Amino acid sequence: MTPNGEAIRAIREAMKLSIRALSRSTGLDRGYLSRLERGHIRQPADSAVEAIAAAMRVSTSAITHKET
Repeated sequence: MTPNGEAIRAIREAMKLSIRALSRSTGLDRGYLSRLERGHIRQPADSAVEAIAAAMRVSTSAITHKET
């Protein structure tokens, strides 16, 4: 799965969820999440994308596809 960092950040901010809170919910490192949102990690493990989607209560497709 290829994540869309902009979508992850937009959803996270709309939920008023900090990176720290998302980190606690997913078990993923805050720095890793930050790099993912900024597009520095292009091929994360599917389990990481699934954990982020589950923590934010959205489908994985909501955070892996860019709007056209």
